[in-house]
Amino acid sequence: MRPERRLPLIIACALFIENMDSTAISTALPTIAAEFDTSPVALKLALTTYLVALAVFIPVSGWIADRYGSRTTFVLAIAVFLLGSIACAASGSLPALVAARFVQGMGGALMVPVGRLVLLRTVPKNELVVALSWLTIPALVGPMLGPPLGGFIVTWFDWRWIFLINLPMGALGIALALRYVPNLREPPGPLDGVGFALSGLGLALTLFGFSTIGRHLVPLWVALGCLGSGLVALLAYVVHAQRHPRPLLDLSLFRLPTFRAGVVGGSLFRIGVGATPFLLPLMLQLGFGLSPLQSGLITFVSAAGAMFMKTLAANILRRWGFRRVLVFNALIASVLLACYGLFRADTPHLFISAVLLIAGCFRSLQFTSLNAISYAEVDPVRMGQASSLAGMMQQLSLSVGVAIGGYALQLASVFSGQAETAAVNFSVAFAVVGFCSALSVWSMWRLPAEAGEEMAGNAKPGGEIAEPKVLQRPAT
Repeated sequence: MRPERRLPLIIACALFIENMDSTAISTALPTIAAEFDTSPVALKLALTTYLVALAVFIPVSGWIADRYGSRTTFVLAIAVFLLGSIACAASGSLPALVAARFVQGMGGALMVPVGRLVLLRTVPKNELVVALSWLTIPALVGPMLGPPLGGFIVTWFDWRWIFLINLPMGALGIALALRYVPNLREPPGPLDGVGFALSGLGLALTLFGFSTIGRHLVPLWVALGCLGSGLVALLAYVVHAQRHPRPLLDLSLFRLPTFRAGVVGGSLFRIGVGATPFLLPLMLQLGFGLSPLQSGLITFVSAAGAMFMKTLAANILRRWGFRRVLVFNALIASVLLACYGLFRADTPHLFISAVLLIAGCFRSLQFTSLNAISYAEVDPVRMGQASSLAGMMQQLSLSVGVAIGGYALQLASVFSGQAETAAVNFSVAFAVVGFCSALSVWSMWRLPAEAGEEMAGNAKPGGEIAEPKVLQRPAT
């Protein structure tokens, strides 16, 4: 296999087990809730805790990779993720599952960002879109297999096997990484310990407080105290970053128009996407009365659509350009997401699958575009910082999406007078998260019209990259 394809495929092993795990557990939430004798909506904490761990430790992933080498860090991260998977399978209560998911998240926080960093440092910018497509195509097999496999396991076996199936693929990823992944290093400089403490504590407390308000998992005063303390810590980090010569998270990257649009706009778009793996299985199983296996066989087609679009993304971006694709595609994907709430128990399953398939195509194109445009103006020296900051923001927005989806169900239940998982309440929840995703259009509209030309592959004849133009903002 050609080296430029082999490396993305090896790194995709990490994405595969992470994505398969997260989609499989989403399908199993009602079953796990029944065994733990808790509300299925309360189990959103098992999802958000994993995302919190990602957000906390992703910022330091670049420094660790520079200090100890990308291969060493990547292999260790997979091992930690597998240990967390074993702990999840051994869990006998919601608190134990939440703690084990946090360990998983610690591994995932280093696993995927470090793998992406290897690509960013070894692949030329004009080949990056293609490399990212090769990276994400195998990774999308995880979301395809996750829902039906999770439904099958829950229906015929114990839900704990959902976590144990990670072990063979993780072991394969470790073996291939030891042989083929380069052990890249850069002079890391001193670690910003104060920045890590402030950002990690701030993110963890803020997301924990936001996720537990009104769910009676902890007293209300504890949830509000965590939320307030977390926000204060994050504000303190902003002040600290402005004074520190080498902050853990370089907020000055947001001065780059393409990075700002890709990360800020992408975070808004991902709020809706983050809520979907939480809301959709609950609606199909508890709202429509489908079995976990039936639910998984319907939802997996979204990943199939995403995989198909990955093969076309580079050509679409080359033909239409980043700005135009990002704006119009975000609107279409957001509308389709909101339409999920129009499904009813008597809606033909074939029609639901068709809508999910089409939505998966548009969502995949948006992710590919966002992941590429974010690094269009980032110089190689700051690529590690940019990867860490972008990865943290992605996980933060996904966890916020889960929380917003849960709160939308709660509020809809109050006004409708029906149980939280009644089908009518999901209409409100999907409308809310679809609106959040649509808000991303503002950031993308403000992109310069010529943004990302090099990454889109718009080069002069003879292979030379077109001369950079003065980037002008469109009139707003």
